[in-house]
This record gives sequence, structure tokens and C-alpha cells, in this order.
Amino acid sequence: MAAEKAPKKREFVTVNKSTTKTSTSAEAEKSPKSRATIRRIFAVVLWLVAIAFEALVIFYLNGTLYVSGDQMTLLIVGIGLDLACVVIGSLLWKKANRIDPASKKNKVKFFLWNNMGVIAAVLAFLPLLILLIKNKNLDEKTKKIVTVVAAIALVAAVGLSIDYNPASQEDLEAAQAELGGDQVYWTRWGRSFHLDPDCHTLLNSSVVFQGPIEEAFEANRNDPCDFCASSFGAVDQIEDSVEDVIEGIEDEVFGDADAEDVEGTDY
Repeated sequence: MAAEKAPKKREFVTVNKSTTKTSTSAEAEKSPKSRATIRRIFAVVLWLVAIAFEALVIFYLNGTLYVSGDQMTLLIVGIGLDLACVVIGSLLWKKANRIDPASKKNKVKFFLWNNMGVIAAVLAFLPLLILLIKNKNLDEKTKKIVTVVAAIALVAAVGLSIDYNPASQEDLEAAQAELGGDQVYWTRWGRSFHLDPDCHTLLNSSVVFQGPIEEAFEANRNDPCDFCASSFGAVDQIEDSVEDVIEGIEDEVFGDADAEDVEGTDY
């Protein structure tokens, strides 16, 4: 008879900006909004630097700027620096949005706020790509290779700048109201947060992170587990259902009376 497999030994790592030893006292005292603002400022600075690299490549391309060296190499290096600044800026911006999410009340602003990195990527590469396609001074080989590199850089920058799972301020506030200071759990590669540390989906993870719901959102784990957190949000759903039932009863009871009052009113 085969021996039962021993349960995997797990390490629980507490993540809390206010108590973790890796955080400085100054960092712990900062509000989520101030922490997010700092990251957004750095992101905007990096995007501006990316656009500056794009401008330098364009100036070099049209002969305004002279730099000695292999033309293809210099163009590819410039595009690479442009890409690095855009991507790092976008990652900082997405991190800031997880710390301090935008509100869904204004749908246009919510969409733009969560896609600023995509806008920056387009601004940092599309003009250059158009100029490369229209350029007639580069030799055929250099033009083809550099244009392909620029196109790949644009696609990569856009892909890495998209927030595929944006959270809203309303989502965070609802989670805070329901969970309060309770601990939630998540893993290094999972996409969900868990309410039960012994959820069967966590048993095979050697490292499990635990902390308040704000930390889970910051880690981009804002989706409740389908198993141990399936009841998450149920209170709000029950309240909404009760309100709908009450409104329906009121309409049935008072609807006809209101109609009779209107019919019997003299003008």
C-alpha cells in the first residue's frame, strides 16, 4: 500500500507596510495616496525621458544630430533606452493604481487613468515608427531591421503597459468594509486572495503571503478565491436583493393607491 504523501511545508510571510521590518519608519507613516503619488511622479518623469530618447533618435535619423558610430547600432540602442523608460514608468504607474485605485464613477477618467502607460507607449514610439517607414535615406537593410525593432518595441511597450486587472476605489472600499482588519492570503504566482490559509489551492505553495486586504490589492491580488472566498460580497448582494423585494412590495401595496389619488385629484 502506497504511503500517503506528506503535506508540503509552507512558509507564511507577513506583508504589512506599517509593521514589516523591511519598511522604514518614514515609509510606514506615508498614506497610500502619498506613496502612490511618488510612484506616479517617477512614472511621468520616466515617460518624458523616453520621449526625449525618441526625439534624439529622430534627430539622429534626419541628420540634425551627429554621433559617430554604426548607424544601425545607435538607432537600436536609442529604441532600447526608449523602451526601458516606458516600461519601467508603466510598471510604477500600475503599482500606484493598485495602492490608490481610481474611482469608477467617471468611466472615461477610470479608463484613461488605467491606460496612461499605453498612451505614453504610443507617444514614445508611433511617431518614430512612422518616420522610419517614410524614411528614404537609410539603406534598405538598416531600414528594415530598425523598423521591425521599433514595431516590436511598440507592441512590447503597449502590452506591458496595459493593466489587465484594474481595481477601482469602490472595489477596495467594499473589501475593506467587509473584511476590516482580517488577514487575507495570496501566493507568488496566483491571481486571487484567500480568506482561509488552509484553502486547498494554497496547500501546494511553499510560500504564502498574508496581510490586510490593502496589501493584497497592492500585490494585484484583487480577485476573491472561488473556493474559500466564494461568499465574499454576499452581504452586499443580499442587501441589494432585500431592497429590491421591499421596493417590489411597496409598488404592489401603494402603487394602486397612488394611481387612485392621481385620478381623484381636481385641477
